[in-house]
Amino acid sequence: MAIVKSKLLQKIYKNYPNFFKKDLDKFFDIILNEIKYSLKKGNRVELRGFGTWSSNLQKARISRNPKTGERLRTPEKKTIRFKMSKDLFNKINNEEV
Repeated sequence: MAIVKSKLLQKIYKNYPNFFKKDLDKFFDIILNEIKYSLKKGNRVELRGFGTWSSNLQKARISRNPKTGERLRTPEKKTIRFKMSKDLFNKINNEEV
């Protein structure tokens, strides 16, 4: 089951009722926008205890349509790589939720 932004904000609000919901939403948007902006610039983003994001440049190449076999030119593009921290890995694999 995936968690959506609104559900995550509700859980945060339940744990921290002193904050306004609109302030938590704005705070969350600021964090996500900073992560996006940093990745777009080519910087690495690290949240200790959670993981790191980095952007890679995938070179242009000749690919093939699997249905027709036609050769296509695929332009270069940026991709995002996520690597979880050891703490997160251990929590996922060793502890019960």
